[in-house]
Amino acid sequence: MATTHDIDIGEGALALEARNVSVYYGKKRAVSDVSLKVPANRVVALIGPSGCGKSTLLRCFNRMNDLVEEARVEGEVYFQGVNLYAPGVDAVEVRRRIGMVFQKPNPFPKSVYDNTAFGPRLNGYEGRLDDLVESSLRQAALWDEVHDRLGVSAYQLSGGQQQRLCIARALAVKPEIILMDEPASALDPIATQRIEELIYELKQRYTIVIVTHNMQQAARVSDYTAFLYMGELVEYGPTDTIFTNPSEERTEAYVTGRFG
Repeated sequence: MATTHDIDIGEGALALEARNVSVYYGKKRAVSDVSLKVPANRVVALIGPSGCGKSTLLRCFNRMNDLVEEARVEGEVYFQGVNLYAPGVDAVEVRRRIGMVFQKPNPFPKSVYDNTAFGPRLNGYEGRLDDLVESSLRQAALWDEVHDRLGVSAYQLSGGQQQRLCIARALAVKPEIILMDEPASALDPIATQRIEELIYELKQRYTIVIVTHNMQQAARVSDYTAFLYMGELVEYGPTDTIFTNPSEERTEAYVTGRFG
């Protein structure tokens, strides 16, 4: 296995790279000096006990922490050769190209169609909006269930459908990376399975970074896994290795359920 903080992902296959990233909320340090590489068109899972910094690190990848009062980010995050924290980088554009799906479904109080079309309209999309809405809903494995009720409120959908609608909404602005913060934690087992199947399909087109508290889910959906503990990156590597032959005792203790 490669080192605990780095893995060999091959030439030209890098989607994101965090270099010595630390995050503070006021004086409290939530993430400490994390460096890792995210391979393109793969799923990377961030695991660890509650409060270990998983979601905070995830939000560094598209500058969502800019919106958190008292949050301060140190270090660098590279996307297509550009440090996202360099002066002059447009955080709004960063969030368009690196989309986010949150823990609880959060559709807007609008129709299914208008939810999906919201981002493209905001960005002045000039193509055929109907086609974009359909393709986004198809990618989110939702079109067949809603194609005949695009005008109904998103709140009439089930929880699992609402979450897939939120994924469609993220896809409609044509991101290159999708961040998912425990996207199935509020869903029932059947809806969770649909989301996991969708993640597998989406990685053919997108790079995905997912935070999950469910280690079985991480083992099922991810190609690489990063284990964080108390804000530090303890170990990072291929998911099979992390779960079957970790090199760190703390990783083994966590994935076998001895703590966490």
